[in-house]
Order: sequence, then structure tokens, then C-alpha cells
Amino acid sequence: MCGIVGLFLKDSSLEPQLGSLLAGMLEVMTDRGPDSAGFAIYGSGQKGHVKLTLRGSDLEAIKVSLDPDSTMVLRDTHAVLVVPQDREDEVRGWLAVNRPDVVVTGAGERIELYKEVGLPADVATRFGLDGMAGTHGIGHTRMATESAVTTDGAHPFSTGKDQCLVHNGSLSNHASLRRMLEPEGIAIHTENDSEVAAGYLTWKMRGGASLAEALEASLEDLDGFYTFVVGTEDGFAVLRDPISCKPAVMAETDQYVAFGSEYRALVSLPGIENAKVFEPDPARVYAWTRS
Repeated sequence: MCGIVGLFLKDSSLEPQLGSLLAGMLEVMTDRGPDSAGFAIYGSGQKGHVKLTLRGSDLEAIKVSLDPDSTMVLRDTHAVLVVPQDREDEVRGWLAVNRPDVVVTGAGERIELYKEVGLPADVATRFGLDGMAGTHGIGHTRMATESAVTTDGAHPFSTGKDQCLVHNGSLSNHASLRRMLEPEGIAIHTENDSEVAAGYLTWKMRGGASLAEALEASLEDLDGFYTFVVGTEDGFAVLRDPISCKPAVMAETDQYVAFGSEYRALVSLPGIENAKVFEPDPARVYAWTRS
């Protein structure tokens, strides 16, 4: 099961509504994945700075210890800490030594990534998704079938700057991929095969591939059945495996591109009655970037 949603805005006038639109889409997918939920939003950023989305307890103490004048926004069990780009390694090193209990769920100039155990509507409410703005976002509702119901196992997964992935399906060769990626400097922190898929794309893109090229390569290197929706700082992409047994539907208008595991996730979007609605073809990369 599991449910995936994604929304990429072409029309900047819709950006203040991104969170509320994505929250509605996510809640509709509840019966595909009531165990846990998560989402990533690409909002505003500050040049020369990195947003670190942290998950853990007593997060305000981190700000005080590192730099009382730094910027931190607390959202339930997560917080977004903004640090100068040239201090990122220092901050990560401090966290590893002093707060090993804290997880960095996402990092980049624009990405914020939140996830927790619970019903999608409850997770969205806890983090205030309805009030978030941005250019694009992706979300996931999980029904755990191969691992425990934990926050670590929830999607999205992020293994690169301003990059994240949600996945519906199962990879059969994720263990061998993990053994290949880890010596290449791609850290995989959970047992979830979706994190391995995210790491694979990061590895390919570090080698110079575009997002579309990395997804094309995955058709040769990843075994199993899957639907991926991927976000980057300026892009949004969808890929289904060559068999494509997992449901997927897309809608495109002059204002947006939207993805849902089922059409009912899209019905509340503005102008959906005039959208081009289609099922993405197997083994074909669909990608859009901000102009």
C-alpha cells in the first residue's frame, strides 16, 4: 500500500497555498497508509545558509548551546535551524558528539522535512503544514509491511542537499546497493529500502548526472517494483518501474503539476476539472524544473 502525493507549482500566486493544498491531498490518502506520514516543503531560503531540519527532544537547548543568536523555528518534535553554509560541518560535528539522539531529517537551502508516526491529518496538524508556503512539496502516508512502525521508517528520505524521495513499492536488491553506496560516502541510517533508493540518486547526481539522468539509470540498477516522486531545490520528478503495478495518476494545468497514488487525492485542487489527467507511463521519467 502506502500513498504518495506531490505538487509542483508553476504559478507563483499559489505559493502561499502550497501547504494547505498538500495537506488536503495527504489526508485523502489515509487509508493507504495510516501508520505514519511525512512531507517535504521547498520554501524560502537564504543564500549562503543551510536549513537543518532536526528531530528530537529539547531542541531549543541546541540553539542556545551553539549560538543563541542563530535562527531556529520549533515545530512539535522537529525544528529548523538555519546556519551559515561554512558552519554546517561544525554544527553536524557538534550534534554527533553532544546530541547523538537528534536526527537530521533534511538539509539544504530551501527544504524542510517533517515526519512522524500517526494519522496523516494529525501529523500535518502537528507541524502546521496547512500554513506553509513554497514552490513544491511531496508527501507520503505509510502502511508498514516489511518493517516496524517508527518515525525513522517514515518517508520522505533525504540523503543529499535539497533532495528527497518518497516511494511506494519494494526493492529486492537494496541490500547489495547499500553495500555499494556506503563505501562511496552515502550514509544509510535506517533499514528502509526507500532510503537506499534516495541514496542511489544522490550518488548518481554527485557524479554529475541530472535528476532525470539519475532516474533513468535507476531503471537498470534497481530491481523491484516502485513508484518514486523526487524533489530537488528546483525540480520535481516521477518515475514508475517497467511493470508499474502500483497505482499512480497525474494532473497538469498552467498552474501546477500534481501527483497522487489515486485520483481522489487530486480532486480538490483548483482547476482540476480543466486539467490534463493521465497515468504516467512505465519506465518513463517525468520531470519539471523552476524557470
